[in-house]
Amino acid sequence: MESTVTTPIVVAPHQRPTRSFDTACALVVAHLARVAPMGLWAVTRIVDGRQILLDVDSPGYDVTAGVELPYGASLCRWMVSGEAPRIAPDVSAVPLYAEAALAARPFVVNAYMGFPIVRPDGELFGTVCGYDPERRPDSLHDHLPLLDLLSSLLSAVLEADTAATTAARELKVARREADTDRLTGLLNRRGWDRFLAAEEDRYRRFGDPACVVVLDLDHLKFVNDTLGHEAGDDYIRRAAAVLRDTVRTGDVLARLGGDEFALLAVGAGVECTVELVERMERALAAAGVSGSFGHARAG
Repeated sequence: MESTVTTPIVVAPHQRPTRSFDTACALVVAHLARVAPMGLWAVTRIVDGRQILLDVDSPGYDVTAGVELPYGASLCRWMVSGEAPRIAPDVSAVPLYAEAALAARPFVVNAYMGFPIVRPDGELFGTVCGYDPERRPDSLHDHLPLLDLLSSLLSAVLEADTAATTAARELKVARREADTDRLTGLLNRRGWDRFLAAEEDRYRRFGDPACVVVLDLDHLKFVNDTLGHEAGDDYIRRAAAVLRDTVRTGDVLARLGGDEFALLAVGAGVECTVELVERMERALAAAGVSGSFGHARAG
């Protein structure tokens, strides 16, 4: 029986759905402004008693993204609580909305539409809301299925984007921890090798000058044998601190292990590197640390 290999069908980039919450918000606001025009459509974030407008289409009000309003006085508060409907063609017919509309002055609000954006645990993230300075016909209620759909979709995109962002942040932290020497806080050998691999092509293509400096600390074994490993660790940390304070901005410093350190002197020729090594030698000596240096052009 012959096996069949299925070739995956790749969707064109412009046909792929967005996975970014902010992009999805902009699309939702633009769509609502087309199919259900209001004086304002906005995606808002509710945090610390404030309602922050994230994305706005506002032909009927002088409102822009970034504006913050008190959530406790908003119409959205009553929609979210379920004490008032998601669609009110005439807010004066809904007492809670009528009272909130009075508090919204000088903005005149006579019609309202809204739905919540909800986190997976049921916690409120924010709302999508529409305001209009004029009363609207009862046919506004025909948009309720659309509001239900968009509420579900935006909440789902929020969940996916939050999970992706969290995973990316955790991966970045894990990689940084994996690439960091715990004793000194410098790059470890893995981080050093990863950095050189990433930078090698750039140096080769553009011919940027750079030099690699290697340092072996002197007397570390003597310190460990006579004063103990805690003193040896302090000796290494002292050397790392001196080197960190001496190298130039943009230089890359690593502890490769044991008593060995390495430095990539970015943009430095041999003469500049010699001066840098002499400066590091003097700084180490002033801190009671000595070492043996070697250097060569990178690449």
